[in-house]
Amino acid sequence: MIDDEQPILPDYGGANVCGIIPALLGPQPWTSSLPTWMPPVLAEAQQVVLFVLDGLGWDQLGTRHDIAPTISSLVGGPITSVAPTTTATALSSITTGLTPGEHGLVGYRMVLGGEVMNVLRWAVAGENRRRSNVPSDIQRFQAFMGCSVPIVSPAELTDSAFSEAHLSGGRPVGYRAPSSMAIEVADQLAAGEPFVYAYYAGVDKIAHERGFGAFYDAELRAADRLVGDLLDVLPPGAALLLTADHGQVQVGDNIVKPTDAVLSHVSMQSGEGRFRWLHAHRGAADDLLVAATEEFGDTGWVIGRDELLEQGWFGPTVSPQVAGRLGDVAILARDDVSYFDPDDSGPFELVCRHGSMTSAEVYVPLLAGMPR
Repeated sequence: MIDDEQPILPDYGGANVCGIIPALLGPQPWTSSLPTWMPPVLAEAQQVVLFVLDGLGWDQLGTRHDIAPTISSLVGGPITSVAPTTTATALSSITTGLTPGEHGLVGYRMVLGGEVMNVLRWAVAGENRRRSNVPSDIQRFQAFMGCSVPIVSPAELTDSAFSEAHLSGGRPVGYRAPSSMAIEVADQLAAGEPFVYAYYAGVDKIAHERGFGAFYDAELRAADRLVGDLLDVLPPGAALLLTADHGQVQVGDNIVKPTDAVLSHVSMQSGEGRFRWLHAHRGAADDLLVAATEEFGDTGWVIGRDELLEQGWFGPTVSPQVAGRLGDVAILARDDVSYFDPDDSGPFELVCRHGSMTSAEVYVPLLAGMPR
């Protein structure tokens, strides 16, 4: 964990989640050309299982080694996620090997066609947008470097629009219960698949709903057992590579509501609670930046879109089309707070959140192990 006085920018050219798939499925065999930030044990593997534990940050793991002894026994270290540190964006960068500015899924809630779409649900105000916002049009790049990779993930996700957008070209292998995951992975390895992608969302769900505490620790123990199950089914010469999309911050009821001094300049909001985009009325972007800085500067970083683009927050390349999905002013939480938007709500109040660029959210594990 490091000082969060300044936002942590993703290391897109180095140890970053968007570099995992290119390192494993790129033109050079991983056995001969691994980047130095990848666990070296992979160079000995003929088969690799990439296991994404949604929501497991490096900082959270670092204070719970006793709860997750199997994960903690793996070899490797932390790498950076992307901006924003949110599932829709980070999973897309993991699977496509592209920066957010390239794949274009630049947030949990982003503007398309003048309205704000929830990317995970692919919906606007609860109404499905799969026909008007065709996933393959919004995110045009194939996953896994164009390789036909088996995707072992919850069965209920296999046909979703977001899965179509960030897993295109893969072959879904849905599991009905977490206990089935290792069996499905083992079947794929036994069939000779050189690479298998597996995904589990339980840690993220419990953190959102229950925060840190007994429920989170119980879920992390369960996830640790899943990792043990995966290690146990690896055949000789296979390796497990574990990573995550983002970490977590416990916010609770520390919700900061914008006042009329800010909202008078705002036409709509997008993003999420810890990486909130404010979209200005025509001609009001400068005034909005001033007002937002005055109002939110004590709890977060307030930055204009042009500055974020110039500093490469979303990668070195951002097309005008993708830039148009961003707001005019970003508010990124530095403290353990969330910024309120009445249109960004769900069935329950989130206890833990993510999205901003603090140590707890940016750093994720990249750990590997061979059969036990």
